[in-house]
Amino acid sequence: MAEQAVIHPLLLSLQEKSELLFGFKILSWAPISLGWLNLKWKLETDQGEFLLKQYHAKRYSNEDVLIRALEQQQRLFSSGLPCPELLAVNGTILHTFLDERFVIMQFCTGEIVKPKDINIHKMYDLGLVTGMMHRILNDGSLGAEGHTQFITQNRQDRISHWSNVIEELKVENKTHLISQIELHMKLTKTIDIDSFGKSIPGWSHRDLWADNLLFKQDQVSAVLDFDRLNYDYPEIDVSRAILSWSIHNGNFRTELASAFLQGYRTVNEFPAGKLVSSLRMLWYLESVWWINANMEHHNNVQARFAEEMAWLAKNDEQLPAILGDI
Repeated sequence: MAEQAVIHPLLLSLQEKSELLFGFKILSWAPISLGWLNLKWKLETDQGEFLLKQYHAKRYSNEDVLIRALEQQQRLFSSGLPCPELLAVNGTILHTFLDERFVIMQFCTGEIVKPKDINIHKMYDLGLVTGMMHRILNDGSLGAEGHTQFITQNRQDRISHWSNVIEELKVENKTHLISQIELHMKLTKTIDIDSFGKSIPGWSHRDLWADNLLFKQDQVSAVLDFDRLNYDYPEIDVSRAILSWSIHNGNFRTELASAFLQGYRTVNEFPAGKLVSSLRMLWYLESVWWINANMEHHNNVQARFAEEMAWLAKNDEQLPAILGDI
C-alpha cells in the first residue's frame, strides 16, 4: 500500500479555522518548492487563490524586523507597486497559530523569466518598478538606521578568509579549485573598498533577483519576498537585478543593463558610471557566500550566483570599458 503524504498540522488546523480568521474556506492546497527553509503552499479557497508562507524559526529570529518588512510590503502594495497584498486580522499581518508564524497573501500570477528569455522591454519595466519601490521606501516614512546591513569586511580579514578556503581545498584534495579562489584573492587585494563608504544608504528589498520577480509579457506583474527588506544600500538592489539577467553564456549584455537604468532613472536617481562601483560592492558582499570549498556541490541556484561572482572577479579590470557610463 502506498505511503500517504504527511499533511502539515498548520494546514489541517487552518482548514478548520480559516473561515473564522480570514473569511474564506480552504478547499485544497499545493506545496510551492521555491524558497529557502520557509514553507509555502498555494491555497485554493471559495474566494480565490492565496499563498500561505510559514516562516522558519531560525531564519527570522527578530520578529520586529520581519514585521517591519511585511508592513512595508503592505505600504508598497497600497502605493501601487505590483506586489502581493497581505491579509490582516484585526490589523495584524504576521499571524501565529500552533506556535507557527505565517502570513497569507494574494497569490500573484506571472512567470519567472530566466536570463536566456529576458529582453530590453522587461528590463526597462523592472528598472521602473525598482525605482518606484526605492522612492516609496525612502520617502522619509521610515527614517534612517544607525548602520547599514552591509558592513565592509576589513581587507586583511577577507584575505585571511580566502587563504583559509585554499587550505581547506588542499586538505580535501580539491586543488583543482584553488585557481578560482586565487582569482578572488587577487581582486580582494586591489579593489577600492574605501569607495563603498561613499554610497548613499537607504531602505531596500535586499533580495531582488530572478526567482523573486514575476512577469506578464513585458511587464513586472509582482515583486516577491520582502522578508529581507532593511536599511542598506539601494544600489545593491540595482546591481543584483542587473547581474541576475545580464550575464548569459559568459557575456555581459550591456543593452539589458542600459534598459534597466533607463527605466530606473525615470523615477529615481542613479548617476552615470555608478554601476561599476555598485557591481564591485555586490561582489564584495556576496562572493564569500557562493565561492567556497563546497561549490562543486551547489544546486542550480547557488551555481548561478557563483557563476556571477566568478564573472565579476575575472572581468573586474574591464568593467569600466564594458559598461562605459551607462
